[in-house]
Amino acid sequence: MADLDALAQQCGACRRCPLALGRQQVVLSRGNPKARLMLIGEAPGVQEDALGQPFVGRSGQLLDQLLAEAGLDSSRDAYICNGVKCRPPGNRKPTALELAACRPWLQQQIALVQPQVLVLVGATALQAVLGLKGPISQLRGQWQCFEGRACLPIFHPAYLLRNGSSQPGRPRDLTRADLVAVRDHLLTLK
Repeated sequence: MADLDALAQQCGACRRCPLALGRQQVVLSRGNPKARLMLIGEAPGVQEDALGQPFVGRSGQLLDQLLAEAGLDSSRDAYICNGVKCRPPGNRKPTALELAACRPWLQQQIALVQPQVLVLVGATALQAVLGLKGPISQLRGQWQCFEGRACLPIFHPAYLLRNGSSQPGRPRDLTRADLVAVRDHLLTLK
């Protein structure tokens, strides 16, 4: 925990990119730092910037709900963070430069938490961690590997809010199935 506190202080002093100028606070994480599962999103939004925690708005509520439906508790079973620690203006997508500036912080988080499984929430997280660009619709649900860890891209909950159908084969249903696959994979690990 002390190392994560030190990381929070270092991130709070960071000025590697212009996002630091507009932030209210650095948004580091929420959840269990001893969890075997780490979810990595894109960047904080308005509510996250105000509260200092990732995924606390409508997208976060949906993410928590989907995790619960898969049998995972977001407070106990997961450590949740973002690829970028400061809110981009207007909630825009982070630039490649901003992702690169925050990458050392994300790498340090992964090293400190030591999760066994990473879930990459959306295309920007997929780019931030694996450097893969492409439609998330083609890459979601396909297991990848990052530094010896199982890694699964999923749709971002903001996308699911815009595409709300939970009928079989629709994005929300596919995300639920992806999170069940994550839970099942975690059960196979010691």
